[in-house]
Amino acid sequence: MPYNVADATRDMDDLIVRPAHVFKEKQGIDVRIQHRAEAIDPAGKIVTGRNAAGEPFQIPYDKLLIATGARAVMPKLAGIDSPGVMALKDLEDGRRIKVFIKEQGVKKVVILGMGYIAFEMCEAFRARGIEVEMIKPRPVFIPWMNEQLASVVKKEVEANQVKVHLGQPIERIARNGKGLRVTCPGLQLDGDMVLVAVGVRPNSELAENAGLVLGPGKSVAVDRMLRTSDPDIYAAGDCADAFHVVTGQRTWIPLALRANRAGWAVADNVLGGKVELQGVAGTAVFKVFDLEVARTGLSVEEARKGGFEPAEVVIQSQTRAHKHPGSLTIHVQLVGDKKTGRLLGAQIVGKEGAAHRINAAAVALHAKMSVEEFGQSDLAYAPPFGPTWDPVLTAANQLVKAV
Repeated sequence: MPYNVADATRDMDDLIVRPAHVFKEKQGIDVRIQHRAEAIDPAGKIVTGRNAAGEPFQIPYDKLLIATGARAVMPKLAGIDSPGVMALKDLEDGRRIKVFIKEQGVKKVVILGMGYIAFEMCEAFRARGIEVEMIKPRPVFIPWMNEQLASVVKKEVEANQVKVHLGQPIERIARNGKGLRVTCPGLQLDGDMVLVAVGVRPNSELAENAGLVLGPGKSVAVDRMLRTSDPDIYAAGDCADAFHVVTGQRTWIPLALRANRAGWAVADNVLGGKVELQGVAGTAVFKVFDLEVARTGLSVEEARKGGFEPAEVVIQSQTRAHKHPGSLTIHVQLVGDKKTGRLLGAQIVGKEGAAHRINAAAVALHAKMSVEEFGQSDLAYAPPFGPTWDPVLTAANQLVKAV
């Protein structure tokens, strides 16, 4: 959606993969739009709710899938419901943002938060010539990222004329003439629009009210076959938890691949299969202006909290062979466990090559490889794509000395 917002000529509905009527006409699926499920009765195996006219309905089930996703967090701030204060979580949000930009002639946006969506939307607004200021209460720019790599990202954001305000507790949002004002102690930011991008939380109320067990972040707890604490009720997508392949513990990391994979697994299991999912490594990547920012596995702090004895190394290398035209700087951080020598996590930042290099580390985490084993991996080499010693191998060889 951020990339759609960046292009004023595109319609947000271009992102619709399959309209509701296609499910009905081609698959024969009884899709009931504008029906709100309000309660689940596990004992009676019935879902109840109301349609758009407010009329009650009941649907019995043999097996049930809860796939209610997640919603944008809206902080409890005075003025958070003011016109022009928006979040981006679904297509309707995207439509509202594009219409508001066009009709109000938005020249400046204040973004609350500095996560994936905040950075992608920051780039989208700048692509349309809109001034941007970003603000967050916490004093650290990207808390999960190695400080050296995070400074590279911060410089890239600021180089694109974006002002960054850290450690600013937000007190309120209020109308200021035709625009909005975000007020903090000793700081006021004015804009035509405020984008709230401080994270998401799972839509797990239906499950909780039905007595199902919840997991981290109040996500719906599921086993490796995606079954909840009720064996006839499954949960998948951003509302459900997963097992972390590094720690083995439950975690809630709402990302697209896991959501899709879990949905497929539930379909197979409901139809009599036995599909078990290994889990997630938290592999993610986002683009902010010319930078690719990628991660997988655990940060140093996460590793420490997970009971490991972490060691890390940060190296700076090149994206192509020595003296090859167009070679750019790339930064790689690896985390390993001093007790076992096991690879625990990786972070990569660069203007090319980061997004795909992170996948090698992700596979290594799934395979529970040691740092030494990862450093011995036979990775491809050609001058246009990297040095003879790929940057991730260089980092692994350095980390071996510390684990």
